[in-house]
Amino acid sequence: MSQNLRIGYLVPQFPGQTHIFFWREVQALEAMGHEVHLLSTRVPPAGLIAHSWSKEAIARTTYLGEIRPLAAATTLARLLPRGLALDLLREGPGFARDTALTLSAAEALRDYTREHQLDHVHVHSCARAALVANLAQRLGGAPYSLTLHGPLSDYGPGQRVKWREATFATVITRKLTDELHAALGDNLPPRMVIRPMGVDTEVLRREAPYVPPEKGRPVRLFSCGRLNVVKGHQDLMSAVRQLLDQGVDVRLEIAGEDDAGGSGYRAELEAHLRKLRLRDHVKLLGAIDAGAVRDKLLSAHVFVLASWHEPLGVAYMEAMACGLPVIGTDAGGVRELIDDGHCGKLVPPKDPTALARAIRDLAQNPETARRLGAAGRERVERDFRASLGAETLIEEILRARQ
Repeated sequence: MSQNLRIGYLVPQFPGQTHIFFWREVQALEAMGHEVHLLSTRVPPAGLIAHSWSKEAIARTTYLGEIRPLAAATTLARLLPRGLALDLLREGPGFARDTALTLSAAEALRDYTREHQLDHVHVHSCARAALVANLAQRLGGAPYSLTLHGPLSDYGPGQRVKWREATFATVITRKLTDELHAALGDNLPPRMVIRPMGVDTEVLRREAPYVPPEKGRPVRLFSCGRLNVVKGHQDLMSAVRQLLDQGVDVRLEIAGEDDAGGSGYRAELEAHLRKLRLRDHVKLLGAIDAGAVRDKLLSAHVFVLASWHEPLGVAYMEAMACGLPVIGTDAGGVRELIDDGHCGKLVPPKDPTALARAIRDLAQNPETARRLGAAGRERVERDFRASLGAETLIEEILRARQ
């Protein structure tokens, strides 16, 4: 059997602002000699298409999301006697709605896998994209697998169906794996592998030594994450206000956009910024290219992300890879990445005062900042390289084909 595989790589709304990880993994798979077919549901909003590689990715991607009512009805009639009728009864109206919305895409995916003779489809989601792969397999398409990137509750109904038929799954943290076993039990696939997301440690590296904040000069803070209330940017802004009131001069830049491409939660953050009188100290950069993120990381003194819940945190990894000291929140699975006091600092979520204290401590202790930055780089280089995810996918696909 040839070791070079034809892999369908299915990501919803690809390429979005947070999808640099997927692009890196695709490049790693191709560097290993495998043929990767990019698949997605639909193109993301224009305001979220920000990377230098986005146009190339869009040109390479086949989008499956067009709803064709007649084809969907025909597909439904074929699937009902193949177990779908029972699943619809068991999983309820939400699952029925999702099924209706994905039938056309499932047919398109089945046709694509046959035309291009795909060996396997990997889905980087457990929402409707996973259902598309599930239904396509029932129609005679390729086997599929899943990656869970966050709490199962974020991914909609029908999880027992999606997971039960997968050949294997990867999960980014031990915490999420434990939650999966508690929620789905016997409906999980035979192989479950803990494999965190990773970053390109060759690109994200520091050529010149890290320089900590200097006394009497502004402390440069950088944050990167979607403009969403759960990312805690509003708490970080409040921490900046406290620091300024305490006489600590800080400048904060936040890269990222809301899910509506700039017409959603961004307005609330801008109102909060005005209320706190921070317009001279805080800048919302919008969605920026990965190269621009790297430049910001290399010029910052501290990276801060104040998420209320973070499954693990690629943004933390990118900062750590650049040797930048990081401050995060002890929420979700972040503790599996950041060892508090060793390779970063952790504070409670929703606590601007604790954030302000941690930032001030690093600003006043340059040797601690240097030590945390160096230890963070070592941690990511050892355990969170992008190539590890690609290697795991290939190992598991080949194992399932034996």
